[in-house]
Amino acid sequence: MKKIELLAPAGNMESLIAAISAGADAIYVSGKKYGARAFANNFSNEQLQEAIKICHLYDVKIYVTINTLIYEDEMDDCLEYIGFLHRNGVDAIIIQDLGLMDVVRQMFPKLEIHASTQMNIHSLSSVKLLEKLNIKRVVLAREMDIDEVTNIKNNSKIEIEIFVQGALCISYSGQCLMSSLIGSRSGNRGTCVQCCRMPYDLIKDDKVINCDKYILSTKDLCTLENIGKLIDIGVDSIKIEGRMKRKEYVYYAVSLYRKAIDSYLQYGYVNIKDNDIYNLKKIFNRGFTKGFLFKEDNNNFTNCKRPNHQGVVIGNVVSIKNNYFLLQLTDDLNLNDGIRVVKDDIGFIITNMSVNNKMVKRAKKGDVVKINKKINSLSAVVKTTDYNQLSKINEEIKKLKKLPLYMSLEAKLGERLKISLKYKDYLVNVSSDYIILRAKNNPITSENLKAKLSKLNDTVYTLKELKLNIDDNIFIPVGFLNKLRREAIEKLNNQRLKRPDIIIGKYEIHVKNYPNIQKKAILIDSDYILNGYDEVYNLQNLDNTTLKLNRIITNHQYMNKRVLVSDLGSLLIYKDIVTDFALNVVNSYTVAFLHSLGVDKITLSYELSYLQIKNIIDAYHKRYMKHPNLEVIIS
Repeated sequence: MKKIELLAPAGNMESLIAAISAGADAIYVSGKKYGARAFANNFSNEQLQEAIKICHLYDVKIYVTINTLIYEDEMDDCLEYIGFLHRNGVDAIIIQDLGLMDVVRQMFPKLEIHASTQMNIHSLSSVKLLEKLNIKRVVLAREMDIDEVTNIKNNSKIEIEIFVQGALCISYSGQCLMSSLIGSRSGNRGTCVQCCRMPYDLIKDDKVINCDKYILSTKDLCTLENIGKLIDIGVDSIKIEGRMKRKEYVYYAVSLYRKAIDSYLQYGYVNIKDNDIYNLKKIFNRGFTKGFLFKEDNNNFTNCKRPNHQGVVIGNVVSIKNNYFLLQLTDDLNLNDGIRVVKDDIGFIITNMSVNNKMVKRAKKGDVVKINKKINSLSAVVKTTDYNQLSKINEEIKKLKKLPLYMSLEAKLGERLKISLKYKDYLVNVSSDYIILRAKNNPITSENLKAKLSKLNDTVYTLKELKLNIDDNIFIPVGFLNKLRREAIEKLNNQRLKRPDIIIGKYEIHVKNYPNIQKKAILIDSDYILNGYDEVYNLQNLDNTTLKLNRIITNHQYMNKRVLVSDLGSLLIYKDIVTDFALNVVNSYTVAFLHSLGVDKITLSYELSYLQIKNIIDAYHKRYMKHPNLEVIIS
């Protein structure tokens, strides 16, 4: 059975180490720019260099997200940044912007490209187009179900990646303009204001009809119990969301999915217990759902009560006094735990508590606990932070698994001191300038040598096997021995970190020239043909109009029509095409890319200003010496 990749998030170096310790096969991170989580800590260029080195020494792949739209005046800087990543050995970059993708695949032909979920890849035809462009992997839209994923996997050769854990959006991937148009912060630029996590009133006939306010806030995806199905259909990578989550969440989530994958591959079933899910909920959850992937009931998709961490229920308030309350526990409670009284929405850290008038550090399930805090309501109480759990996880993170190293040492009288190191298929040999002398007193022993050579705590290795070929009664200065060991480790690491030479390609593209004239178009939903417009987009399939297709298409029809499309797959299917705003065109490279695929007219993104539109046209003229055929929506 094929091994599936476990891909973990890391918003900082601590989370990266946590992910490695928990058993991730690959980690995705972001630099300070061009990432869809702009408010995460993220990595400086120097930190990225260190992160790439650490991951590769632990045999973990590292991908860098460039999963935002790239404006015209950013493209040169972004390409320079990608060149930096490529030179430093990043395993892949995750891209949203179509124009950037086209340039990178030509300029850096050896750099692996993954198409971000923000591209909204939801159909086999979309996947086939990217496969034709030699894109290595597609991160499918989170709105697809298991049958659609299976069909794509069975009918394509490209690698398939699936989100399996973490936050969901209420909108299709890459298609939400709510934050941009309401909050002036674009989700397509990594600065989503999270409008869907805000409270709303649902009004009917001038009356508010909703009790709970967070009617757009989704639960978190959790598919632990179903991982076997993804393994069975041959999905290449499963992805955990969470670059803004704490390191303890990253560690525990990754460790559970590691456990699920390994148990299924070894035993044929997923060995996950209810307590595993419960403990994950204690660290962070908005309620869990299997989402669209495993066809969760739509009634179980949103959590209307709360947009953030809801904790786990640990008891109920049974009595309230002036300055304290009594809590009947259904689970353990410890000092330094965080709790929240649900009805009052009051959260705090437990700094003291008593059971039967005796101060305690820990209260057990069934105890009635006195807590000195003023509250107002008899209410359920949830635990939002388990101090002991987090402490234990942090201890586990420190137990970073070492790699097995095979070592041999040769020390022959009158010859140079020699050492050999082997890790997997990597083998290095190093000789010292020191010539072995006969000992006058205190000759070195096998035990001495093993003690010195096994000092590998500042490396990623642990000594698995040591072979000694030494003469009796010889003397080796400790300094020479330590220096030789360090040189051998450095040589081994350099060999393992060596990357193939970079090939720099040439960006070339062929586009036609369009007349520089202004035209008017209109979108209608009518069987009445309007006069006075150069093009009429219609939601109905009428003659002499351009048919506007749905933004999400899996079944292509109307093959002989001129069509207005919003998805990549249609570019492979149809011949007479206008692209709609949903393809998020924000730079001249994307315009050229779409024209090169045969698109006749291109609608620019809603998110562009007048000056940005002018910059696109000017840059297109300068670079291609042609005029594009562009459209903007004005009303």
